[in-house]
Amino acid sequence: MKYVRGIRWWMVTLVTLGLIINYLARNTLSVAAPTMMSELQMSTKEYSYIVVAWQICYALMQPVAGFVLDVVGTKIGFGAFALAWSLVCAAAALATGWQSMAIFRGLLGMTEAAGIPGGVKAATEWFPAKERSVAIGWFNIGASIGALCAPPLVVWTILHGGWKMSFVVVGILGVAWFVLWSLFYKGPQEQKLLSPEERAYILDGKEPHEQERPKRESWTKIVGSMNFWSIAIPRFLSEPAWQTFNAWIPLYMATERHMNIKEIAMFAWLPFLAADIGCVLGGYMSPWFHKHLKVSLFTSRKLVMLVGSLSMIGPACVGFVDSPYVAIALLSVGGFAHQTLSGALYSITSDVFSKNQVATATGLTGMSGYLGATLFTLLFGVLVTQIGYGPLFMLLAAFDLVAVAVVFAIARQRRDVMPELQQAPA
Repeated sequence: MKYVRGIRWWMVTLVTLGLIINYLARNTLSVAAPTMMSELQMSTKEYSYIVVAWQICYALMQPVAGFVLDVVGTKIGFGAFALAWSLVCAAAALATGWQSMAIFRGLLGMTEAAGIPGGVKAATEWFPAKERSVAIGWFNIGASIGALCAPPLVVWTILHGGWKMSFVVVGILGVAWFVLWSLFYKGPQEQKLLSPEERAYILDGKEPHEQERPKRESWTKIVGSMNFWSIAIPRFLSEPAWQTFNAWIPLYMATERHMNIKEIAMFAWLPFLAADIGCVLGGYMSPWFHKHLKVSLFTSRKLVMLVGSLSMIGPACVGFVDSPYVAIALLSVGGFAHQTLSGALYSITSDVFSKNQVATATGLTGMSGYLGATLFTLLFGVLVTQIGYGPLFMLLAAFDLVAVAVVFAIARQRRDVMPELQQAPA
């Protein structure tokens, strides 16, 4: 039998590609918005309803999607949701007004809600605890790459076929990924290309309970645990930063820094490039802290969150600088900061919940995060015209500092985990 060396990394690559398509689909609207709004005679207020429809449906569906993934498994669950979000994305080309587009975007939010829980679950299945933060860092990069790729792809399709074509093209890409996923993704137990040595490496690095089939716990038991709130509260506080960067940076550059369209095209992607670096570097920080600072892996995840939250001081200072280029640099620090913090928080989630709970828990905490983002979006839209961007970016930094304080204060490693997670290296 011929085995594929390091096949666990091929599996996380598949997940990363899926998340790139996921974020392409959600970012298609913002890039196509000017053309679409003009053609459909849509006001800014009506456009905001479309955005809120996606956010609310995404938030409410996260725990449902996570539960489905825990019940039916990663391959079937993630694949089914991906096929659904691809078809819904393509169907948005049928929209004739803001009401129908809001319906399509709401459906997209519901189906895309499985993206992150599916990725965390796949990383939990395929990677030993010491490598899990690295794997999560790599698949989490899909979010930033999707945001990076959306503008050129969508603009190209608009120029060659109109705004409707952009939704269709992204939908087709999603269906193509679904075919790849169906053909090549298998769990470690079913994957025949997994060598005995790599299988042993994965299993030896897992916590004892992860090698069994424990009884699935209810949502109420998960929500009732202190560890749930140690993740849910930080997600509620930290997610507004990422959603603010996605929705407001181009507008900030135009209205506050008076950049033209070409300048926005040249610089608006930089915070997302920095976010890519944060995804990957943040993943490698955890084992580095574990090895060189002689702390447990669990503590090392918290230290990575601390680095991310302290880095958020960068965007908090944008109101104090005159140069638009320095402001973009500070916002890039913010992109790095959030994805560093976010990846560490996903790793902590995989540490404090077992494999039969992790997708459900990720979904429930994700709902908390997007509800926080929705509330902050509504607040941002009202206050930005009254007090400006600077104080609101400072508030986001304060949120992240409180978030990491909550994790340090109440997140606790389970008693049934392997000693490597609890103890510092010898």
